[in-house]
Amino acid sequence: MERERDRDETGRARNARPRDELGRPLPHGAPGVPTMPEDLSLGPADALREAQRLLDAGRPFHAHEVLEAAWKAAPEAERELWRGLAQLAVGLTHARRGNAQGAARLLDRAALRIAGYAADPPHGVDVNGLVEFVRAGGSGVPRLRS
Repeated sequence: MERERDRDETGRARNARPRDELGRPLPHGAPGVPTMPEDLSLGPADALREAQRLLDAGRPFHAHEVLEAAWKAAPEAERELWRGLAQLAVGLTHARRGNAQGAARLLDRAALRIAGYAADPPHGVDVNGLVEFVRAGGSGVPRLRS
């Protein structure tokens, strides 16, 4: 028997399955880790603070969701920064999932995007520190702000 898909008010499919701390889907009915709301809307300072809290808690997938929401809402001049920050969190997610090759590719792309803001980092983002974090192998927890 095919299960009906959960859909939002516009008819867009949602994934109602619970997720683990690394964002992997779990079977229906399994206990999962709370995820970010699909309509998350935070200002830059709050997005950076929440993403850092999630990174510190070992939840880079969820930090990625916060940073992706900020990327989609960012003004054009900052979009690549937020995209790079989201990619950094996804790269860390891949590393934690054991996908070293995928992690390295995403972290490299993240560093390239983030580095473009080195001359005038918006919102106190530690651009140089994040690029160095990636060059040093991307292990541990990055500090998003100086």
